[in-house]
Order: sequence, then structure tokens, then C-alpha cells
Amino acid sequence: MERILKQRDRLLGISARLVGLVGTGASLVLLALCDPRPGLLLLVAPGYAVLVFALVRIGATRAMLWPALAVGAGLVSAVLVRFGTVGAFDGLIGQPAPFPVPTGSVDAVRLLLAVSIAAVSIVLTISLGRMIVLVGAFGVTLITTIVLFAGDAALGVVGASVLASWFGLTVSGSVLSAALLRAARRVSSIGRAHRSERQASETEAQRRQGARLLHDTVLATLTLLAHSGVGVSREALRRQAGDDARLLRQLRLSPTPISMSGTSDGAKTDADGLKSDSLQAVRARFERLGLDVSWHGAGTVSLRPDRLDAFLLALSECLENVRRHSGVEEAHVTITDDEASVRALVTDNGVGFEPAAVPAGKLGYRESIVGRIEEAGGTARVFSAQGSGTTVVLEMPR
Repeated sequence: MERILKQRDRLLGISARLVGLVGTGASLVLLALCDPRPGLLLLVAPGYAVLVFALVRIGATRAMLWPALAVGAGLVSAVLVRFGTVGAFDGLIGQPAPFPVPTGSVDAVRLLLAVSIAAVSIVLTISLGRMIVLVGAFGVTLITTIVLFAGDAALGVVGASVLASWFGLTVSGSVLSAALLRAARRVSSIGRAHRSERQASETEAQRRQGARLLHDTVLATLTLLAHSGVGVSREALRRQAGDDARLLRQLRLSPTPISMSGTSDGAKTDADGLKSDSLQAVRARFERLGLDVSWHGAGTVSLRPDRLDAFLLALSECLENVRRHSGVEEAHVTITDDEASVRALVTDNGVGFEPAAVPAGKLGYRESIVGRIEEAGGTARVFSAQGSGTTVVLEMPR
């Protein structure tokens, strides 16, 4: 919010600067055209210069010095122009003007009072203290206008211009300030909603990741125990339970689960940031569990760490499904890779299943394989039918 307020003040300052400089420049041009006496121009030049400097500083800082200086310099310049063009300083600036009161000089003074000085009202609308200063500056300007044009027919026109201009610029500043604050509140509200949505998405992703890991490891081990570990040695069960216990501790202590690639031997990272893994962790696990896996093709997988974890965990779950559901004790895994991607083909000659008939609540197929691979940017395709075995194709881009 503080940043928005700074941008609001900066925008108001720039607006006041532009309006004030345009009015000051137009006033000086009119004065030069209607009364070109060098002495008069030299007399009013310092006041105009200070006014221009103060207006420029208004657009660069919030200090109240510059609006006050702009009002003071503008009023002094208006007094000098008015009295200089009516002959009050003829002894100082040279011969009298060629005609009594140049008509353009009235407009030059009016621009100073109604535009150059009134421009400060734009930056004096953002707080109560500044509004008090605004009222004081307007009162001094109005009194100066009455004094300068007392008894002159131009008083009505100049006075009306001062009133209309100060009112219009004050309203413009207030509206602009209020609009910026409304926009800031809406942006802040959108930001809070975005953060809440992002946190909810991250929490859901962590929940799903934890559920996948628990399904792939702890629940699989519990299933083995429920079936009295048929086909699995006691030592294999003990090691598998130890791995699951380490996983549970990691999930309890950190939102980042143990990575599959981090537990394998021979993992290396190349110059491109790709991590190579020997698949030893997957092989060792299913050797312990008694599944006969025939490995073909590449002996290593080279991927980014996050994609490597997803690839190995999905591959492991494919083999776990073969072990638990296919009705056979043998599977074939073929690993191929090229410059663009890495692929794994997992096949078995088991009982097969209908992928479309898998219930939505089953994590093994929908989440641990398809969901995990797709979340990491890859694709997973399953080809199976009742009595015809199963083939799973995992593809992960580099």
C-alpha cells in the first residue's frame, strides 16, 4: 500500500507540474507580446524563474516547501506584472508602455493566478493538513486578485477565472487521488486472493504428493504384512519397513519428501543441470520383493531432478502394480532416450484391466502414475484389457 501511495503522490505532483508550467509559459509569452520592454521582462524574470523551479520540484518531492514557494513566487510575479504594465515602475524599467494598459497583460496575470498558482491545489488534496494549506493559499490568491484589479472592469472576469480554476483543479486532484486509492485497494484485494489461491494450490499439491508416496510405499508394505508377506523374505520386509519409516519421518519434518533419485547409487549432475540415475534403487526394491524384472535399453536416466523423481516414482509404481495385481511374477522394462525425452515401456503378461473402469478414488493408477508424470510435464499412456496383459508408456521431456 505504501508503494501505491508514493505512486499516487508522484502522479499528482507530475500533474501539478505540467499544469503549472503550461500556465507560466503562456503567461510569459503573453507578457512579452503585449509589453516587450526589456526592463519589464528583466523585472519579472526572477519571479517566473522561482515559480518554474518550485513547480518542477513539486513533481519530484512531497515537501510542503515547494507548493508554498510556488504560491509565493506566483503572487509576487502577478503583482510585478500588474503594476509594471500600468506604469508603476516606469522610472525603473524605462519609458512608459506605448498604450495605457496592454490588454494581454490582464490575461498574463490571470494565467498566473488561475493556472500557475492554482496548479498546487492538485497536490494539496491528499490529507487534512494539506487541505488547510489549500484553503489558505486560495484565500491569499483571491485577496491578491481583488487588490490588483480593484476598480478595474476586468475584476469580474479574472475573479471568476480564479474561482473556477481553483475549484476545478481541486476537484480533479481529489477525484484522481480517490480513484488511485480505490485501484490500490482492489489490487491489494486481488493480491491477497492470489496468495490465498497459491497457498491452497501448494497445500493441495503437497497433500497429493504425500498421499502418493504413502500409497506407493507404506500402504504397499502394510498390504504385504496383511497377506503375511507371501513371496517376500523376512529380511526384505524389514528393509522395506525401514525405508517407509524414514519416509514418514521426512514427511513429518519437512514438506519436501525423500526423493527417489536421492536414494540411488551413482547419481550425478552434468553441466546442463540434468541428473543421471542408474535405476539401482528401483531394481533393488523389486529384487527384495521377489518380482523378476527384465531390464532393456539404457541403463541410466538423465533428467532434471524434479522430473527424475517423478519418472522413477511412476516407474516404481508401475512395477508395484505388476507385482500386486497382474497375477504374474515377471515384468519387462525398456528404457530409451534421445535429445528431447526419456521413455520407459513397462509390460507384463498378466490379467490386465480396463483403465476406464478404474474408480476415481484409486491412487495407484490415476495419481501415482498418470497424475505424477503429467504434473512434472510428461505423459503416461496405459494399454490394457482383461486377460491381455498391460503396457504402460512413460515419457518425460528433458
